[in-house]
Amino acid sequence: MLILGIAGGTGSGKTTVAKAISKQVGSQGVQIIHQDSYYLDQSHLPLEKREKINYDHPSALDMNLLKEHIKTLKNRQPIEKPIYDFKIHSRITETEHIEPMDVLIIEGIFALQDNELRDMMNIKIYVETDADIRFIRRLNRDIQERGRTVESVIAQYRDIVRIMHLQFVEPTKQYADLIIPEGGQNKVAINVMVNTLREYIRRLSEGTTDSHTLLTP
Repeated sequence: MLILGIAGGTGSGKTTVAKAISKQVGSQGVQIIHQDSYYLDQSHLPLEKREKINYDHPSALDMNLLKEHIKTLKNRQPIEKPIYDFKIHSRITETEHIEPMDVLIIEGIFALQDNELRDMMNIKIYVETDADIRFIRRLNRDIQERGRTVESVIAQYRDIVRIMHLQFVEPTKQYADLIIPEGGQNKVAINVMVNTLREYIRRLSEGTTDSHTLLTP
């Protein structure tokens, strides 16, 4: 299994890049794991307390479960991925059945933050997009998809998100093998990754490669 990590700030276009790669490579060969699914279960707390948790800090994520699931997929075993509901700030009881595939993409703001998780990756990508564009995208998303008010999104971004980005997310750019400016709008960078992965899957089907010889001519 070949594992890609895609990190970057909120609204940078990580998901767009991951989906574009998956679509062009062929979804039958690519599985995407969104790190957002692995926020810690907060169902034991009342909603008003859940709303005050800093979800832009690495400690909000269940990294142990994520790493356990990645190892399971690497061993060609399926997992039951948690489903997180952002409107209630908690996991729901249902899970999503995930089967292992030849290529696994781990996508999230902290995808490159954990040493052990980085060590599992063959290719590490950082998506870099201007802060004003990222804020506008987050504003639209949180209002339309997560039922937030304009005022609450602005206050959260100003008081928490921006600070956490500078402290925890942006520094992980140093670990990236490839930096993609402007996310999903960067067709050239996406095509480079797509062609690389197609070649990997072709070699794998022929039994002539593994993840360690991916970039060998």
